Amino acid sequence: MPAPFYDQADRTVNQQSNASVVSAEKPSGAGRPGERPVVARRLMFRGLARHLMGGAAIVEFAIVALVVGRCLVVPTRSVIIGYWLGLGVAALTIFALGAMGLYNLRQRVQFEGVIIRVFAAATGVLALSVLLEWLFIESRPSPVVFVLPFSLTFMALVGSRFLLAVLLNWPALKRRVLVYGAGRRALAVGGLRRRSDRRGFVLLGFVPAEGAPVTVPAAQQLDLDVGLTEFCAINAVDEIVVAIDERRAGLPIAELLECRLRGIIVRDVVDFLEAETGRVTIPIVTPSWFLFSKGFDQALLRKVARRIFDVTASAVLLVLSLPVVLAAVVAIKIEEGVGAPIFYRQRRVGLAGRVFDVFKLRTMRVDAEREGRAVWATINDRRVTRVGALLRRSRIDELPQLFNVLIGDMSVVGPRPERPEFVERLSQAIPYYSERHIVKPGITGWAQVSYPYGASDADSLEKLQYDLYYIKHNSLGFDLSVLMQTIEVVLFGQGSR
Repeated sequence: MPAPFYDQADRTVNQQSNASVVSAEKPSGAGRPGERPVVARRLMFRGLARHLMGGAAIVEFAIVALVVGRCLVVPTRSVIIGYWLGLGVAALTIFALGAMGLYNLRQRVQFEGVIIRVFAAATGVLALSVLLEWLFIESRPSPVVFVLPFSLTFMALVGSRFLLAVLLNWPALKRRVLVYGAGRRALAVGGLRRRSDRRGFVLLGFVPAEGAPVTVPAAQQLDLDVGLTEFCAINAVDEIVVAIDERRAGLPIAELLECRLRGIIVRDVVDFLEAETGRVTIPIVTPSWFLFSKGFDQALLRKVARRIFDVTASAVLLVLSLPVVLAAVVAIKIEEGVGAPIFYRQRRVGLAGRVFDVFKLRTMRVDAEREGRAVWATINDRRVTRVGALLRRSRIDELPQLFNVLIGDMSVVGPRPERPEFVERLSQAIPYYSERHIVKPGITGWAQVSYPYGASDADSLEKLQYDLYYIKHNSLGFDLSVLMQTIEVVLFGQGSR
C-alpha cells in the first residue's frame, strides 16, 4: 500500500538528517565555546510545522473569499454584496474542510483521499452559493453562474493542499530531536509507527545514559565524541527528550541545564509523546506523572459550561435528527416486521463507575446474545441486520443517546461507555483503565475520531490512551474540534462495524 501523501517525503528527510548527524559528530573548527558554528545555524522557521495548518486555514479562507466574492460581483451588481457573500461562503468552506479532517496534522489519507475531501467541501460551496443566490439576489441568475467559482475554488484548494504537503515535509520546518536514553522508555520514541506521529520532528538518534540498560538497536545509538552541550550546538538540536528508565542513573543535570538555558527544549519522554501523538503512552507513564502533570481540569466552571453545552447541543440535535430517526424506524419495521422492537437498552458504566441504561436503535437480531454473555461486535458480524449495518456505518443508531445526554447520564463528547462485564475485566488487565470514568462518557470522543473500532484488550489499551489525553486537555474548544472531526468519521464510515 502506498504511503499517505503527506508522508511520502519523510524517508528522504530522515535519511538526510541522519547523514548530517554522522558528518557533524567530529567537527572541525566548532567555533568558540558557547556558540553554534555558522554552518549549523538553523533557519528561523524550524519547528513551525505544527502551525502550518492554522496558516493554511487563513490562506484558504482568503482564496475562497476572493474567488467567490469576485465571481458574485457581476450577478449581484454590487461589489459590497458580492464580497460579503464571498466571506460567508469562505467561512463555511473552512468549516467544511475542517470537518473533512483536512486541518488535522495527523491526517493519514493518500492524496486521492485529500482530493475527495476537497471536492466534497467545494461541492458544499456550490450548494451554498446557489442557496445564497435565492436568498439574497433578486435577479435570480442561473445556477450555471456558480460553476466558475466552484471550479476555481476546487483547483485553488487542491493546489494549496499540494503546497501544504510540500511544506510539511520541508526539513527546515521540522524540529531536530535528540533522545537522551536508550532503554525501554526510549524505545517508545523509536517505535512510533505512524509517520503522521513523526511529521513535526526529525529524530537524530539516542544517547545511551551512563550505567543504564540499553535496548535501542545499535544502529540508532549515538556515541558522542564531545560533550552533550557541544554536540547539541554542532548539530543544531532543537529539543532533548529525556527517556531514561531510572532517573538516578547517569542524568547529566549540568549539561541539560546548560542546554535549556541556551534555548533548547528539554522535556520528559511522556510529555513529548503526548504532544506528538495526541495520546498518553500508558506503558511508560508513572503515577507521579499524573500527580505533577498540568491539565485534568475538573473545576466547577468547566463542569457548568459542559452541562450547558450538552443540554443545548442535545436538545437541538434531537429536534434536527427526528426525521432521520423516524426514517430509520420505518426501515427497521420494513425489514423485520411491524412487531419488531425498535430501540434497546444496554447497561453501561458512566461517571464515577455508576451503571446506567444507554439507548440505541436496534441493529442486531433480537437473539444476538442468546448465550447470555457480552460479546464485542466483529467485522462483518452476522448478528447485524441489513438495515442495522447501514445505521452502524452512518452512526444513526447512536442518535437516541442524545436523550441520555439530555437527562445527564452522558455528554456529547467523552470516552465511549463500556459494558460492566468488559469494564471489570479491563480494569484488572489495563493500568489506569478506571480513570476514564472521571468524566461522563460521550456519544463521540477523541478516541473515536483518532482510532478505529476496538474489539480486543489491545484496542481498549490504545483507546484508553486517547481517552486520557482527552480527559487531561478537556475544554469546550476541544469538544467542538472532536465534533467537527466526527463529521469526517460519519461521512467516510471510519471505524464502524
